[in-house]
Amino acid sequence: MSYNSQKIEKKWQSFWNEKEIYKVTEDRSKPKYYVLDMFPYPSGAGLHVGHPLGYIASDIFSRYKRLKGFNVLHPMGYDAFGLPAEQYAIQTGQHPKITTEKNAAKYRQQMDRIGFSFDWSREFKTCEPSYYKWTQWAFIQLFEHYYDASQQKAAPIAHLVDQFTTNGFDGNDQTDAFTAEEWQQKNNKEQKHILDNFRLAYMAESMVNWCPALGTVLANDEISENFSIRGGHPVEQKKMMQWSLRITAYAERLLEGLNRIDWTESLKEIQRNWIGKSIGAEMTWAIKGHNEGMDIFTTRPDTIFGATYMVLAPEHPLVAAITTEDQKTEVDAYLDAVKSKTERERMTNVKEISGVFTGAFALHPYTQKEIPIWISDYVLMGYGTGAIMAVPAHDGRDWNFAKHFGIPIIQVIEGNISEGPTEAKEGKVINSELINGMSVKKAISHITEDIEAKALGKRKVNYRLRDAVFGRQRYWGEPFPVYYRDGIPEMLDIKELPLELPQIDKYLPTEDGQPPLGRADHWQTVNGDPFELSTMPGFAGSSAYFLRYMDPHNEEALVAKDKNDYWRSVDLYVGGKEHATGHLLYSRFWNMFLYDLGIACEEEPFKKLINQGMIQGQSHFVYRVKSTNKFVSHGLRKKFETTPIHVDINLVQNKELNLEGFKAWREEYKDATFELEDGKYLCGQSIEKMSKSLFNVVNPDDVIERYGADTFRLYEMFLGPIEQAKGWDTQGIEGVSRFVKRTWNLFFDESGEPLASQDGASEEELKVLHKTIKKVEEDIENFSLNTAVSAFMICTNELIKLKCHKKEILEKFAVLLAPFAPHVAEEFWHAVGNNSTVLDAPFPKWEQKYLVESTFSCPVSVNGKMKFTLELPLNLSKEELEKSILATDSVKKLLQDKTLRKVVAVPNKIVNLVIAK
Repeated sequence: MSYNSQKIEKKWQSFWNEKEIYKVTEDRSKPKYYVLDMFPYPSGAGLHVGHPLGYIASDIFSRYKRLKGFNVLHPMGYDAFGLPAEQYAIQTGQHPKITTEKNAAKYRQQMDRIGFSFDWSREFKTCEPSYYKWTQWAFIQLFEHYYDASQQKAAPIAHLVDQFTTNGFDGNDQTDAFTAEEWQQKNNKEQKHILDNFRLAYMAESMVNWCPALGTVLANDEISENFSIRGGHPVEQKKMMQWSLRITAYAERLLEGLNRIDWTESLKEIQRNWIGKSIGAEMTWAIKGHNEGMDIFTTRPDTIFGATYMVLAPEHPLVAAITTEDQKTEVDAYLDAVKSKTERERMTNVKEISGVFTGAFALHPYTQKEIPIWISDYVLMGYGTGAIMAVPAHDGRDWNFAKHFGIPIIQVIEGNISEGPTEAKEGKVINSELINGMSVKKAISHITEDIEAKALGKRKVNYRLRDAVFGRQRYWGEPFPVYYRDGIPEMLDIKELPLELPQIDKYLPTEDGQPPLGRADHWQTVNGDPFELSTMPGFAGSSAYFLRYMDPHNEEALVAKDKNDYWRSVDLYVGGKEHATGHLLYSRFWNMFLYDLGIACEEEPFKKLINQGMIQGQSHFVYRVKSTNKFVSHGLRKKFETTPIHVDINLVQNKELNLEGFKAWREEYKDATFELEDGKYLCGQSIEKMSKSLFNVVNPDDVIERYGADTFRLYEMFLGPIEQAKGWDTQGIEGVSRFVKRTWNLFFDESGEPLASQDGASEEELKVLHKTIKKVEEDIENFSLNTAVSAFMICTNELIKLKCHKKEILEKFAVLLAPFAPHVAEEFWHAVGNNSTVLDAPFPKWEQKYLVESTFSCPVSVNGKMKFTLELPLNLSKEELEKSILATDSVKKLLQDKTLRKVVAVPNKIVNLVIAK
């Protein structure tokens, strides 16, 4: 019987499901291991071959750890609140839940075919009220807590109220000082307004990415070049009252925690840069003719005497106050022009220089010289104070701005600035009366002390990280557990959760511009207080899902303490690098907060992180002669003026286009004519992102139908290192398919009868096996899964050469193969006489004695040119090596009729025969 992938895979998938093989519970007799994949969003297109790459890798590791004796938690569910489902609902009127359920079912069907070891008993979708009840609960906790800087942890807001009632408050950047008596005299609304300056979840006016066409705020990763990724609609910057999370309170802990987790340095650096810690001085510069000063933050107070202009962010509240009448028209035009730019674009676009003079002047705190105040989009309101002193001689963007607008440049650090600024962090200070001749390091310390002594400012630590805007003007998201009484936000009682999404007639904003929930009937409490109309953003549901998997059916808590104490945190997390500053940062913050509350027992949620690369598609092109319906083959295209057009990869086989299929593909091509080369139409090709619009998407269902899930799994790993991008080539899978079939022939004869014998294994067979065990184990541990597949191929080839069908060898080989190709490995395991599942077999142990080489391939050279190699025993002496070489038939034949002058023999390395020419 030949290998029949469809029959075997259905057989063992049914077996695993019936026996609930992958269902796991807490078992304190075993060490635990928690493997998690980043939460997938179930799109209508289903999986293409690039999506399962990370899932296969994590599945291999999960199965491997199980074989190693670990109790492995490997769950799966769906991040089900998404803009695509809502947009489809707007277009069709179909409830997003229906679309989401349908898409999730399709994903589940595809994942089941691949044979993943997910514990589906723990499955949930974030759109299920039983799940988002706990997201709502967590939001209430964030609202009811503040960050206690003295304890460096979250504390109940009630503690803060007690402090205010007893001791008053000394004041900070956001809140003026008040006495205990003044606090007690404030009314409820005034007190709540002050508390909002401390809450970890609060309402405030924020600059957001507003998409008028979609009627909602968008996150930075939902925008590209001022347009929404979904639909390509224009996006502008807009101030709105929004719910936000005070992630900035955890900035230092988020930085410090990176030192305790096993992530790549590049990924850690992305988060460090996003958090953006800076140490410097905050100063207030007086503004000529105004009572209000201008607060600036600088990391280089030593360059203060080189400041030749000041810059405000376009959103800065001072802009309106200080802009002069004669500059107002120009300033207003500039503000209107920059409102469409996102902060990310403003941070990264260093080539475009723009700005406008306000007409106002700041007074230098040391010289009292008038310094012009400009507005420019390269200064961000969210970093520091939203205002800077510009020192063009020693900052690249300041230099370009000054050169562009003809602003003076004053050098204050030694160095050559004839070609550009010196962003020197070392050297002597010049042209700076107070600190002349000092080193940069000493000057920074000295001027900072002087600034504090003269009450011009103070030392300060700043972070680039901004609080997370936490509201979206959409329907399809978690409802906030918030109602408003007299305009003040109040939280629902925990017993009233979940607050479920109501039915509405349309999924669009209301006619008067309210979010879609404004369409709901009776969207209010029993007392008539209106509920919040915004919903939570996409990252809300994915911020603590890893904890919920530990205890998914608990109706009384997010996770029971005993279960969290057992599973603790994720040991291995696999997902895309694109989530570095979104999901990964927010979930770390969310988990730290729950850790402060005693809910999570580990401060960091993800111990080890692997970022899988992208599988790219192989696109194919046809070449259309311009203004005709004639297509020329790839090799002839330069003879004509042509336009390359993407063509469906299913119409191409080995670069050759199916002409009739192409003509039937689209109406516009039905009358196409072709100019061939050697009787064929050959397409061009290129490696690109896999996308439906490029017609290069490969459906894993089609691959599995033809080759089987095991071959598909092995090939995805064989393509290259898991972290790297690689191109998909359906032709390349043939080699892996042949390997599976060759391995099948080790276990079964042509009639399908098992071949395993009870004969004892030879030394050579044991050597092949143990070499493979060691290699595969090391490769799995190091996530070098592509080289592990190569090791399997080598092992199969060597066992075939040895005609090995011995149970002692094959049984262990089946266990080795099980994480990668579980279906066929299960078949092999039972073929050698086992009744239990291969998933519960112990992972084989390699023995050093079988890895010691007894021979070596000795290169034999003649007059320095290598002729052939001979397999000889190791550790021969020089004399024994020389004698053994001269005694071989190959050397005797070589030396016929020739004079041997000398033999150079190096033990365990080489032999060179010197003969007369």
